[in-house]
Amino acid sequence: VQLQASGGGQVQAGGSLKLSCTDVERTPSRYDMGWFRQAPGKGREFVGAISRSGTSLHLEDSVKDRFGVARDMANKTVYLIINNLKPEDTAVYYCAAGATLRGPWLTWGQGTLVTVSS
Repeated sequence: VQLQASGGGQVQAGGSLKLSCTDVERTPSRYDMGWFRQAPGKGREFVGAISRSGTSLHLEDSVKDRFGVARDMANKTVYLIINNLKPEDTAVYYCAAGATLRGPWLTWGQGTLVTVSS
C-alpha cells in the first residue's frame, strides 16, 4: 500500500475542508485507515480512523463534534472532513494504514498542510 494525502491549504476559520488519502497502488482494502495531525512545535496526535469495511469509526473526543471520516471503497480513498475550522486546527495532516482502528499503524502517507487563519 502506498498512501498519498491531499486537499490541504489555507482556509478561513469557520470554513470546512475535505482531505483525501488515496492508495495509489490500489491495494485491496485490508487495512483500517487513520488520520493524524501534527501542529507546529507539537507531537503527532490521532484524530480519527475508519475500519476496512467502512462501517466503524473511532474519533478522538476533542474533535468528534467537528471531524468525520469516510471511505470510498471503489476509489481506494479515505477522507477526513473537518467542519468549523479553528486556528488551532493548523497542522500537517497524515493518513496511515493500520491493523485496527487503534493501530498499530503500518504505513504512513506524506502529510498535507492545513493552515487556518482567523
